[in-house]
Amino acid sequence: MKIDLNSDMGEGFGAYRVGDDEALIDVVSSANVACGFHAGDPVIMGRTVKMAKERQVSIGAHPGLPDLMGFGRRAIQMDSAELEKHLIYQIGALQGIAAAAGHRVTHVSYHAELGNMAVADRDIADLLARAIARIDRDLIVYSMPDTEVERASERAGLRSLTLFLADRAYDEHGALVPRKRPNSIITSSDAVAARVRQFLDDGTVTSIEGKRVKVRARSILVHSDTPGAVELARTVRSVVEAGGGVVTPASEFLA
Repeated sequence: MKIDLNSDMGEGFGAYRVGDDEALIDVVSSANVACGFHAGDPVIMGRTVKMAKERQVSIGAHPGLPDLMGFGRRAIQMDSAELEKHLIYQIGALQGIAAAAGHRVTHVSYHAELGNMAVADRDIADLLARAIARIDRDLIVYSMPDTEVERASERAGLRSLTLFLADRAYDEHGALVPRKRPNSIITSSDAVAARVRQFLDDGTVTSIEGKRVKVRARSILVHSDTPGAVELARTVRSVVEAGGGVVTPASEFLA
């Protein structure tokens, strides 16, 4: 089975770095590149795209709300026109940098609160999906399974790829446990390995309440800002390959 392994990258700003992108890029098959609003800047975007191209790693836009101070994790009230144009601006910026480097953008993965808004609100999810479709109908939308983001992508005629988050706890309903709660972020390589094996074996994850929950996914995400992210990503890759899977960019197996 082909499995995509992705991570959010380029999430520094100026002299500041978040995550070890140089090491992660050697492990993943797809990189979600911050586009300058919650993190990232033109130089970091260019450097990330260059590394990805050299290693044949797919790149996607990782748009967020305009919230550098809060890393895109704070709610910001915006009308539909503002929200749409902020999304288009970010995807277009990465497309330009990618084209100049001889690479191309293959997917979109919403960041933090922007993603939460789309998951919770059908109108927002549809607005974003329609905007992506107008830019490029070949773009793949990364999504948690059975959410408004996945359904909106289908309504807009876009392909979607569902995610399993290896380093985040789930609740009994299959939703992510909020980051502020204890044990919501998983940093143990052994724990991540066990979760990935379970996911590959029977398509489930054990919730924070101790229940097995179905997770329908073809891509595994490790956040670059999770402590020990590089080792966690290596663990995921080794478990996938030990089980006979092939780590492959989504743009290849969904083509």
